Amino acid sequence: MPLNKSDIVAEIAAKSGLTKADAEAALNAFADVLIESVGKGEPVKLTGLFSVERITRAARTGRNPRTGEKLEIPAGFGVKISAGALLKKAAVA
Repeated sequence: MPLNKSDIVAEIAAKSGLTKADAEAALNAFADVLIESVGKGEPVKLTGLFSVERITRAARTGRNPRTGEKLEIPAGFGVKISAGALLKKAAVA
């Protein structure tokens, strides 16, 4: 069963000695910093855990799966998330 935000807040509170309200405020602040940084195009790296960066996607031609009609997909942005060494190690343990 995946961890949801409430579970993460409870775990942070238990491991850090913070109240659940303070842990949730810290998690929300982290999310805000991450979103703002990626939105500005600044990569975010937490050594050992993960890195997040905004990538540019070129314009391309796609196909409507129902009709097979060609359509132009405009250039845009995406997000690339890469797992760090500690996260990779935890996945195989």
